[in-house]
Amino acid sequence: MIEKNLPELVMLKRLIDEGGSHLEVAAPCSIAMDGREFPVYSIAMGNPSPDVPVLGFFGGIHGLERIGTQVLLSFLESLIARLRWDATLHQQLESMRLVFMPLVNPGGMWQATRCNPQGVDLMRNAPLSAREKVPFMLGGQRYSARLPWYRGAAGGPMEVESQAVCDLVERELLSRQFSIALDCHSGFGLRDRIWFPHAHTKVPIAHLAEIGALEELFSQSYPNHNYVFEPQSRQYRTHGDLWDYLYLNGTSYSGRVFLPLTLEMGSWRWVKKNPRQLFNRVSIFNPTAAHRLQRVLRRHLVWFDFLMRAASSHGRWMPEGLLRKAQRRRALAQWYES
Repeated sequence: MIEKNLPELVMLKRLIDEGGSHLEVAAPCSIAMDGREFPVYSIAMGNPSPDVPVLGFFGGIHGLERIGTQVLLSFLESLIARLRWDATLHQQLESMRLVFMPLVNPGGMWQATRCNPQGVDLMRNAPLSAREKVPFMLGGQRYSARLPWYRGAAGGPMEVESQAVCDLVERELLSRQFSIALDCHSGFGLRDRIWFPHAHTKVPIAHLAEIGALEELFSQSYPNHNYVFEPQSRQYRTHGDLWDYLYLNGTSYSGRVFLPLTLEMGSWRWVKKNPRQLFNRVSIFNPTAAHRLQRVLRRHLVWFDFLMRAASSHGRWMPEGLLRKAQRRRALAQWYES
């Protein structure tokens, strides 16, 4: 089998086969390297009506961060198994749609690099520049593809992987009145974080009230959770963020609500427990001990399930009128004035 040496792709293909007619599968692009073809798969399930909300899951945008893909494959495996017996899940999928692109950058994963095979960091690749100063190099650079965080050539088209993400989001999420996207990464800090736009500026997003309401809903429903919610700009700003680009293009001239979120798993905790991981560039971003990997694959299932419920029931918690103004004031005080 062509992709036999990329375990995540092998598992994804197996899940596609097991899902059968429940899944709508496409491969919007494929990456050729080392005599192999690595398809970039998208998967959809649930109600295809344009009137229902959509929740999208994305992972593997950075090839080094295998755990992002692995947690989504674990969740997808659970959903496919439940489709065989869980009537409640079938009822839920009648009122919403799920979309997955769990391995966006198979070429980077194959060669164990953050970037894609062209040396481009896909999360610095959108045609969007920061309004404020960004960290040197980390915020995105155009000096050379041989250096990290390369944005791609100025004025050039986006990389095929980045474009595949954008096309899927525009077709499946931005065509609906309400949608949420969750992009799974690892590598920042000792705690798991839920980041939301903006990354290119400290200016709050237009749907800050909705983000605040979603965070409050989760914290009330699961008061013992360990996530840190915050705008990415609170930590650092970047050029070319895909989610900023999609959010701005998709919501600027419409009444739709699109909430792009990033799960940033705190890999420093894994390194702290096993400092030898510092000497391996893949291990820095991924749990290596079997029991830690199993724990990570379990710990985010509550968050994923919550997002499904929140998307399908968004009409019950979305703030309106005076409540929306109050939520925005609370969110400004919590994330921008403290």
